[in-house]
Amino acid sequence: MLRIKRPGFYVCVQDYGRTDFRHYGVPRSGVADRLAAARVNSLLENPETDAMLEIVMQGPELEFEVPSHIVISGGWMEAWLGDEALEMDRVYAVPKGAVLQCGRVRSGFRAYLGVKGGIRTKPVMGSRSQFFPVTPAGKLVAGDALPIEPSEAFEPKLLKLSPLELYREVTLDVAPGPEFELLDEPARDALFNTVFTLAKEHDRMACQLQETLPPHTHRMITSATLPGTVQLTPAGKLILLMPDGQTTGGYPRMLQLSARAQSILAQKKFGDRVRFREDSF
Repeated sequence: MLRIKRPGFYVCVQDYGRTDFRHYGVPRSGVADRLAAARVNSLLENPETDAMLEIVMQGPELEFEVPSHIVISGGWMEAWLGDEALEMDRVYAVPKGAVLQCGRVRSGFRAYLGVKGGIRTKPVMGSRSQFFPVTPAGKLVAGDALPIEPSEAFEPKLLKLSPLELYREVTLDVAPGPEFELLDEPARDALFNTVFTLAKEHDRMACQLQETLPPHTHRMITSATLPGTVQLTPAGKLILLMPDGQTTGGYPRMLQLSARAQSILAQKKFGDRVRFREDSF
């Protein structure tokens, strides 16, 4: 078991999410930064869909009741195993009874902590991703115990990767959304020539941008949305949907973020800057 002694600010179990239930109104959920998650599971030689911890802003304190191996990736987070300060994107052996102390995510917004064999909580609708009310809770609390497999004999083929540092990138590659043609030329110019600032309204469902486009009166029937869809409200506010975002919406869908852009966005916090770049992907 992996026991949560202190939960941190917001820590949850996430894998690649639920892919077959959107027609029932169930969000995909899953890791917000798939590039970081892939690096974790690659170094641990896990299947890419194995579950791990997604850590926002402030990390947890964890006790390992079995020997294990771990990797931390994504945003740069303070972490100590005993007296040893840990590096990002590197495999570490963790003995039975060890306590891992995680501090702040100093650069970026989300860090990912994986274990050899993945976190083995019970799948719900084909995924271990926490999302209330599909799962009993949306995040971990002190005292929670997560099943993990002992991995004392694991010998990694690759010990370390150079950090990706997506939090340094500001350009989000996008494709035009279904309602993009509703924008007039000045609005398109503003969309692609403005450096936007992330607003305080920011969670796993969606994030908003502080700067706005001109108000509009476009109406549409509620239609399908995806993680990475960029909606435009009548007041000109831009809303960027995250993994737990709704499956349909009534605002025009102006853009769709690329997979890499979604990972970059996952590492942005209130006050960070982003800009859009039209691309084909």
